[in-house]
Amino acid sequence: MTIQKWLKTPKGYVAIAMIAYLLIASIGYKNIMGIKNGFVAVIVSVIVDILCNVMKKRKWTIPDGAVITGLIISLILSTATSLSVIAASAVIAILSKHLLVYKKKPIFNPAAFGLLISVLFFRTGQSWWGAFGDLPAWTILFLLVGGYKITGRINKYPQVFSFLGTSFLLLLLMGHFHIGDEVDALRPPFINATLFFGFFMLTDPPTSPAKDKEQVIFGILTAAAGTVIYGLFGGLIYLFIGLCIGNLYCFLKKRSTSKVSMNRSNVKKTERILG
Repeated sequence: MTIQKWLKTPKGYVAIAMIAYLLIASIGYKNIMGIKNGFVAVIVSVIVDILCNVMKKRKWTIPDGAVITGLIISLILSTATSLSVIAASAVIAILSKHLLVYKKKPIFNPAAFGLLISVLFFRTGQSWWGAFGDLPAWTILFLLVGGYKITGRINKYPQVFSFLGTSFLLLLLMGHFHIGDEVDALRPPFINATLFFGFFMLTDPPTSPAKDKEQVIFGILTAAAGTVIYGLFGGLIYLFIGLCIGNLYCFLKKRSTSKVSMNRSNVKKTERILG
């Protein structure tokens, strides 16, 4: 596949959006550390991804997924995060993509899994600076335009709208009953993080369902699980936990469907033999 054709693919669109956000945020914050972190995260992700593919003797393909994973990690972690932690987060993310698999596809969103483990073990700071949380409110338009375009490109509107709708509805209910710090979740940088997460992480095709009905269930489950975690503990880690729970549901659903199909196939074979 040529670069020109790749740029027109869904992954090409996402990569372009991530690079654009990296540059826009760096200019807005007048800080080039984010670009430096992005470069390190992408290089490490690509190297680990290539090494894993070589070990598995897979055919060469553009490591676009690794590039996107590295960019997302660098856009979420604080620009003050050490390069060693940035690199470690990228390594964990890519290893999860190759080790935690079902039918050669990752079970968990690599970036979300890597960031979750990074927070738990390295106590990394998540500023979501690449989602423009501390920049003027109008910059949220970049998230909406890019996210809407990409969501349509990969046919994930039911998933995104069910996630965002459920998230904001539950937060409003929490506010009504005075549960947790719901006010914080409805203003920057939390709302920016939720939009970035919903458009660019929740929609990862390999780790989310394709059918509309299942997309709605996935979006609602991810939002509900994450919001409960937020109500109990606060912070922004709830997004990653919610997505991992949604990913796990998706995996169990696929495995269950696969077993049912296999049993039906075996029954038909037996009937043919006996018949």
